[in-house]
Amino acid sequence: MVQNIYLIRHGQSLANVDKAIHATLPDHKIPLSALGSEQAAHAGDFLAQHIQGEQGLDARLRVWTSPYPRTRQTMQALQTELSRQGFTNVDIREHINLCEQQFGLFDGVPDDELPERFPLEHAHYDLAARHDGRFWPRMPLGESRFDVAVRVHQAFGTFHRDAERHGIENIIVVCHGVTLRAFVMQWRHLPFEWFEAQPNPGNCDIYHL
Repeated sequence: MVQNIYLIRHGQSLANVDKAIHATLPDHKIPLSALGSEQAAHAGDFLAQHIQGEQGLDARLRVWTSPYPRTRQTMQALQTELSRQGFTNVDIREHINLCEQQFGLFDGVPDDELPERFPLEHAHYDLAARHDGRFWPRMPLGESRFDVAVRVHQAFGTFHRDAERHGIENIIVVCHGVTLRAFVMQWRHLPFEWFEAQPNPGNCDIYHL
């Protein structure tokens, strides 16, 4: 049975440094920055010390990660630190339901350009946002935050079955800001208003459930 879940947002990405990179790279190909790699290593060191202090080096760990480069790179840095500090029971899995929100045609477009480039789509989105409902409207050719919450919840069954089958008590989830908030909301049965009020975690912030 799962006892501990550690949710980690990826380290700083190149898009976190300069959003202009979206003009040349789609979101699913954006890697970590140099600082992001350092953040991931520090997060791995903190996590290793925390888990060792609570459970010792025999703790069985399952790492679930989004398949994007920035989350894979964060996961690899975490795994390196966990191994360096003596953890041997660390297994890695990927789940596509942990990927970032799909921003569709809005992806990489500056906010001030959206009304001109996509007047109808932006007006629909903006109306919901102005009434505390940014959670609901879909990006054109993309997803709403509601969609992200639904697909994250769909992954829970996989996590539970895997944990029961293999005796996993500790799950480490490496994902994205919106995805992480959706995970917490669904796992703890919180209302969508919580999601709306909750800011994105910082790069390599760790949430312990």
